[in-house]
Amino acid sequence: MSLPAALMSFLFSSAPAHADLKLCNRMSYVIEAAIGIDDKAATATRGWFRIDPATCRVVVQGALTADRVLLNARALGVYGASPIPQNGTDTLCVAQDNFVIAAARQCRSGQMPAQFTQITPTKTDDGHLVAYLAEDSEYDDEQARLAGIQRLLVIAGYDAAPIDGVDGPKTQSALSAFLKSRGLASDIVQSPNFFATMIDAVQKPSPSGLTWCNDTPHKVMAAVATDDGKVVTSRGWYRIDPGKCLHPDVSGTPKQIYSFAEAVDNDNRAIRIKDKPLNWGGGVQLCTRESKFEINEQGDCATRGLAALGFTTVDMTSGGKTLRFAMP
Repeated sequence: MSLPAALMSFLFSSAPAHADLKLCNRMSYVIEAAIGIDDKAATATRGWFRIDPATCRVVVQGALTADRVLLNARALGVYGASPIPQNGTDTLCVAQDNFVIAAARQCRSGQMPAQFTQITPTKTDDGHLVAYLAEDSEYDDEQARLAGIQRLLVIAGYDAAPIDGVDGPKTQSALSAFLKSRGLASDIVQSPNFFATMIDAVQKPSPSGLTWCNDTPHKVMAAVATDDGKVVTSRGWYRIDPGKCLHPDVSGTPKQIYSFAEAVDNDNRAIRIKDKPLNWGGGVQLCTRESKFEINEQGDCATRGLAALGFTTVDMTSGGKTLRFAMP
């Protein structure tokens, strides 16, 4: 499954912010948002606000007199490389976990820079302010929720493609199989916690497909590659938090699957044990890059400005494989 080009789309207004500010998610991803408040000479940031598809969340309560309001949003690590562009105009500090940073223009230990975009939300009929996050597909709420379910079903190993927010027999069959395998009643689909249930499911080992499990105390970034007999495609990066599992989105029935993973710190620097990077790979050299990537040509990595890393071959003859990343 390839990630579609996505963008943050906002409804704009010239009205000043003066009431509760809500962020509404019309994307097919569960996202985490951070806001920046730029008021005179001080800039503060706060996050992360988790927002499911087709839901809204208040991120600022009461009167808001800031000069500017800024936003950074990211998809959960279960989706792999975030489809949300990180190309804002302001560089502010965030942290990996929930945070409040009072002076957000100079990052300290445990903090990292992130790109924020200025937003000017719309005033709603009830007097509140709202900003929407949307994809190129321009889903409405109902479509965004269904597309979000389809996307997680695909990651969990069920055939719910294409991810288009359109209901049909294929989506319903995949959803029914998912519910049955987890012993869940059909009415849970309408539960406000259903996305949390699905996220939890895709972060556990699966009897089918490839699963990565992180048994280290560090964040692990992983990449997968598939060989369909004609082209070898490498794709990354997928974030796997400590104690979690993740199913990379491998569609179809590739002839071969390859895997590479490395442990990193909060600043995304490689963890080293006895002066050696803590990683899990092999002897198959494939192309990667430092940021999000999907690469279909595997020759001459260095001359194309790419990095060649050693991937391991994954034996999928039994139908499912779990790779566990552990401390040496």
